Amino acid sequence: MNQLLIRLMDAQTRWAKPLGDAVHGLLNRIFQSPLRPLKDFLNGTWLGHPIHAAITDVPIGAFTVTVVLDLANQRAAADIALVVGILTMLGAALAGFADYTDTDGTARTRASLHSTLMIVALVIYLVSLAQRAGDPTDRTVPVVLSIVAYLIVLASAYVGGDVVYALGNMVSRHAFAWPSRKWRPLQFDGGDLAALPEGEPARAQVGDDPVVLVRVAGTVHALHETCAHAGGPLAEGRVVDGCIECPWHQSRFRLRDGTVAQGPAVYDQPRYEVRAVDAGGWEARRLS
Repeated sequence: MNQLLIRLMDAQTRWAKPLGDAVHGLLNRIFQSPLRPLKDFLNGTWLGHPIHAAITDVPIGAFTVTVVLDLANQRAAADIALVVGILTMLGAALAGFADYTDTDGTARTRASLHSTLMIVALVIYLVSLAQRAGDPTDRTVPVVLSIVAYLIVLASAYVGGDVVYALGNMVSRHAFAWPSRKWRPLQFDGGDLAALPEGEPARAQVGDDPVVLVRVAGTVHALHETCAHAGGPLAEGRVVDGCIECPWHQSRFRLRDGTVAQGPAVYDQPRYEVRAVDAGGWEARRLS
């Protein structure tokens, strides 16, 4: 069954990809400075958790209540639930569009399908709401419309879940890695770590972990080199205001502790402590 649904989603690539690319470019222009702080807010950078995922349960729950109350002929309560669902759906859409600006490849194409289905459902819900207000005696058409929209929402939610759970969009790239207090040899491609240029990111290796090294005022800071947001190579980024900026989506992490300073990342970057050893080499251990 899952393979059938995947083939069905992939069959929409022909229209979803060009649509997604166009919308992606438009949204990136909209969320440029000075609206970057708003985008970070909608991403959930301040919360440490994606906002879109936290909001979506509210409209789906409200629409579920609408269907149940409609079938129970509780008209006023059903209409209130529908209004709540529409309003929170708009809020979820704003957060989703903020995430969409940093979504690439297959995830963007699936997200385009997801958002298109949600917009279709929203239009049908609005028509249903208008019909409810226009003729309070005959509820057949608005109730049927809300049920049709609800089924579309469920289909869209499946696609959205695939974007997150199957394709890993907005999932921490360090979810299954754990801190270790054990010191391990630090292998630096540039040779002597003491000669590391000031303020220039450099790649190194601590066991199986790639790390990015930056010397600031004589102190060597070390963070995991893979960006927590989408896996970008931080060693290819730049240092800005005491932060390392990812070259892919411009997430920024503070060098001193790995915390997020700018989205779209919502998860902190693992950090390492570095020290010199007597034999002339260097060691590091992961602290977070």
